[in-house]
Amino acid sequence: LLIKMAALATIVMAGGCGRMLDSVSGQQQVLVPGCRELGGKAAFSRELRKLRLQIANLEKDKNIQLFNKRNEFRAEYSALEELELKLTNNRKTEKMKVQQHLAKIHHNVKRFQSQLMDVKPTPEFIEKLREIMEEVENAISVFKEDRRQIYKEFLKEEKTTTQEISAVEKKIEVWAQTPTITMTPKTTVAKGASIKSGPDNVLVEIAEFDQFLQQTGRQGGWDDFDHHNFLKVWIKHKGKPSFIEEALQYLVGRTHEDIMQHVQWYQDFLFLEERQKEAIQKWKTKKQYEKVTLLRMQVQTEEELDAVYRAKEKAKQLQLQKERKEREALLQSWKKQKELELALEEEQKMKEQVEKMKRQRKENQKRLELKRMLKDCAVQKKEKEEFLQLEAQMREEAEREERQWLVARQISRFQDRDFQKLECKLADKQAKEEKEDEREKRLAKLKEKVDAQIPRDPSRLFKPTKGWAEHIKDTGQNSGGPMLFLPHRAIPSWRQGI
Repeated sequence: LLIKMAALATIVMAGGCGRMLDSVSGQQQVLVPGCRELGGKAAFSRELRKLRLQIANLEKDKNIQLFNKRNEFRAEYSALEELELKLTNNRKTEKMKVQQHLAKIHHNVKRFQSQLMDVKPTPEFIEKLREIMEEVENAISVFKEDRRQIYKEFLKEEKTTTQEISAVEKKIEVWAQTPTITMTPKTTVAKGASIKSGPDNVLVEIAEFDQFLQQTGRQGGWDDFDHHNFLKVWIKHKGKPSFIEEALQYLVGRTHEDIMQHVQWYQDFLFLEERQKEAIQKWKTKKQYEKVTLLRMQVQTEEELDAVYRAKEKAKQLQLQKERKEREALLQSWKKQKELELALEEEQKMKEQVEKMKRQRKENQKRLELKRMLKDCAVQKKEKEEFLQLEAQMREEAEREERQWLVARQISRFQDRDFQKLECKLADKQAKEEKEDEREKRLAKLKEKVDAQIPRDPSRLFKPTKGWAEHIKDTGQNSGGPMLFLPHRAIPSWRQGI
């Protein structure tokens, strides 16, 4: 079971590796047994899924047997468990090696593709491409050869395992067909029945001995004690007639006729038992001869299969050599075609360069003419800008002079107005001072005339004061002098006369 699972797991792993290799090369096929007959990738995927399901079922059955602690064969299964762990580790290691090899091939193919992106028509570049292609081809060939050797070993192991399983199955079938015989232990009949199964296949000698025992028993009708004493005396005298006298002494209650009858029975027993042993030995010799013949036939069949397999391998090698030669021929033709294409491309590039030079010459002429026109336009634009700039400067100069004249005029007018206002303020101030002096003099005269005893008059709070009376009396009179000029903001030159 473990070997079958290992073989299936290896085939599944090889299937996955085959897909990787197919994605790398695009034309290579994995040498998995039976894959050539599959009708493409879809059939291969279906077969791979079936194998994975079969592996899962086998692992489930195996785990039920291995990890059952109540199983009486737990000690034997421990060795199988160690073998399974070893095979699992070997598969993982082999898978890592295959993935590394495929990654290397994939890297080489990618490098070859990247080189093809920038093709240079030089002999060095072509030689480099050829080296990369040969390196990729050698890596793929080595990988396929390694896989082929591994699968060859797997096929041999599978064949050996299949033969062993078939032998075990045949033994189990023989055991299943053997009838259950309830006899006393260590009987010769049971031993013969185990050699030839079935009532029709029992040897004649075994049948006669069995019938004899059924009629008389294994002690000739005597009990164990008497038969044991009889055998002791018989063995002591080696069957000579003189043993009867001593036997009569040991066998109390037995007569001379009884002893003679038992001797006759024991001689018949020995004769039939010896004849049965000879028959069994002949049967064993015959079976051994048949087994040797069968093994020779198996060896001959294996040799024939090996010869057929070697013939197939030789035909495969010839086919591989033929394919390699065809690939080399295709490579040579591809090189010639590539060289021709490179020559045509070189000629086409020369023509394109000539046309490009003509177009470039015309474009240079147009560019020079356009440059000259742009230069003339720039000169005219610069002259126009200088004229406009000069005109603007002259206009600004005139406006600035006009503004200076207006400012000087306004300054003199503002100075006259400020002088008049100052004179009016000084006159007002002097008049106020004179009035204040007169009022002080009048009050001093009144104080001299009027008694200091002033009666209380609450109503005077509601009367206007003298200051307010003077204020009301002076309302309407212009004490500041005439207004000669009202100040305004200067009018811009562009609004004057509007």
